[in-house]
Amino acid sequence: MSVKVEKQDNNMALLTIEIDADTLEQAIDKAYRASRGRINVPGFRKGKAPRKMIEKLYGAGIFYEDAANDVIDSTYSDAAEDSGEEIVSMPEIAVVQVESGKPFIYTAKVALRPPVKLGKYKGIKVSKIDDTVSDEELTAEIERVRGMNARSVDVTDRPVKDGDTVTLDFEGFIDGEAFEGGKGENYPLTIGSGSFIPGFEEKLIGAEIDKELDVEVTFPEDYHEESLRSKEAVFKCTVHGIREKELPELNDDYASDVSEFETFAEYQEDVKKKLSEKKHADAEKEREDQVIDEIVADSELELPEAMVESNIDMTMRNYAQQLRMQGLSLEQYIQYTGQTVEAMRDQMKPSVEKRLKGALVLEEIARKEDLRVSDEELEEILQKQADDYKMSLDELKKLLSRAQIREIRENSEIEKATKFVMEQVKEKK
Repeated sequence: MSVKVEKQDNNMALLTIEIDADTLEQAIDKAYRASRGRINVPGFRKGKAPRKMIEKLYGAGIFYEDAANDVIDSTYSDAAEDSGEEIVSMPEIAVVQVESGKPFIYTAKVALRPPVKLGKYKGIKVSKIDDTVSDEELTAEIERVRGMNARSVDVTDRPVKDGDTVTLDFEGFIDGEAFEGGKGENYPLTIGSGSFIPGFEEKLIGAEIDKELDVEVTFPEDYHEESLRSKEAVFKCTVHGIREKELPELNDDYASDVSEFETFAEYQEDVKKKLSEKKHADAEKEREDQVIDEIVADSELELPEAMVESNIDMTMRNYAQQLRMQGLSLEQYIQYTGQTVEAMRDQMKPSVEKRLKGALVLEEIARKEDLRVSDEELEEILQKQADDYKMSLDELKKLLSRAQIREIRENSEIEKATKFVMEQVKEKK
């Protein structure tokens, strides 16, 4: 494999990657073996036609696309490392040459790490952040946990009140006509949750079981369904059931039920301690963010657009994975919220740019202050990860690409740089 680098404007580069003909031939044969069972060739049972016969019948390039994708997938990571460049985006791939018996050539257009001109990064002054726990915060936390441990009981002797969960039938009408998506049966709704359009839940307060009532509302101007925006609607509603939370008493029995402590006083002290630890950690993170923001503001750097877009892509993939863990696809989420993929990407962009700029200035500080992660330190970091995954170091290394190991090293150097600047922070008087 050979890699040629052509530097371009705006911190971009074009890598020309050449792979030997034998590697391409193996990939073509692999594509043939994977596809032959789906190809009809007169005179042969499916999966039994020779490769040359298929190529003669359908064209010599029938397997080129699959072979090219296979070669690119298996070689790009190493090619990027061999280029010696600090690549900070996903590649824009173009095939230059794919033909049996000849070297396979493709290009990858990539963004390179932009230059960073550091400003002041030592002795940054930040305001002191209060991390003490107030009585109100302690009470609120205890009540939050208390609410989580409440039991839900049926109510039959009163109308709906705020905080109740009701079982509801409803159907919406605009100008006397029912509209699509405006009907629900046995729908569970917690009053005050803000799940429905503004005004709807509040107007159910006072509703009695099995008595129909009309709820008049106006759809918001920015409602996700364009045809309903600013429209006045009447929902015919019937509450079939009411449930309310029954809160446990705050006593020693409650403390022993929800914690390892025997008395409520001990439990309360532990809640306060944990709150204090969390507030302190949050305050440290806020101070760190302030310091990095100031360093970025005093530095000069320009993010390549390809770098930003690649990181938005990664953020979108991570978000989609989180949704899948909750049983939702990204497409379903978009449908439910009325958002678009473009709108989500636009919302993510400022935070992605902020994160990238912070990482770049910290990487530059690590270079300038020689805060390198040695090979020995890297081994220790990898060993710890191997221990966490309950595998040997060699097993972990086999799973990681060169690019992934480099990223682990870079992240560790960013941590060193962060610690370096935070050790020199001064508090504003």
